[in-house]
Amino acid sequence: MKKKPAKTPAGVSEPERRLFRESVGEVRPLRHDRVTHEHPKPAPRPRFRELDEQQVLKDMLSDQYDPADIDTGDELLYAQPGLQQRVLKKLRRGQYPLGAECDLHGMTVAEARPYLATFLHGARRHYQTCVRIIHGKGLGSRQKIPVLKHKVNQWLRQREEVLAFCTARRSDGGSGALYVLLKARR
Repeated sequence: MKKKPAKTPAGVSEPERRLFRESVGEVRPLRHDRVTHEHPKPAPRPRFRELDEQQVLKDMLSDQYDPADIDTGDELLYAQPGLQQRVLKKLRRGQYPLGAECDLHGMTVAEARPYLATFLHGARRHYQTCVRIIHGKGLGSRQKIPVLKHKVNQWLRQREEVLAFCTARRSDGGSGALYVLLKARR
C-alpha cells in the first residue's frame, strides 16, 4: 500500500502548498483586517449648460425680457384680421409696386424707431401703399443676431396704418427686409 503525503496542520499537503505558492507568487501580509471601499464617482454634471439655463430663467423673469426678442425663424408674416388671403399672397410674391424704401440697418434701436415712424407717416402722406423696410440680418451686431428685425416686427404690429407685412423675396433683401402694405389714405 502506498503512503499518502503528510498533511500540514491546515489540512493541505506540502506539494499542494508549494504548487499554490508558485501559482500565486510573492504575497505580503495585510496590516489591518478592514476592507476600504471606494465611493463611486458622481456622474458628470453639465455645469455650463446648467448655468446657461439659470441665466435664461433669470432673464425671462426680469423686467428687461421682451417676447419679441425670441427668434421666430427667418420669415416674418403678419396680416390684420379680415385681410383677404389673395392680398397677402400677392404681397409675399412681391407683386405690389414699391413706393418707397426705408433702410434701417446700421442704426441703433433708439435711432430706428422714430426714423421708421417718420418714414411710415411720410409714405402714407404721399399715398404710397406698399413700401420696403430694410432692417438687416444682424451680421454687424455684437451677438450676430438680427436685433432690429425683431423690433421692427413688434413695432409694425402696433401701427394702425399697417395692413400686412412679410419677409421680402431674396432679390429684394430676403430675410433682411420686409414688404409692408399700408392702408390707403382717405
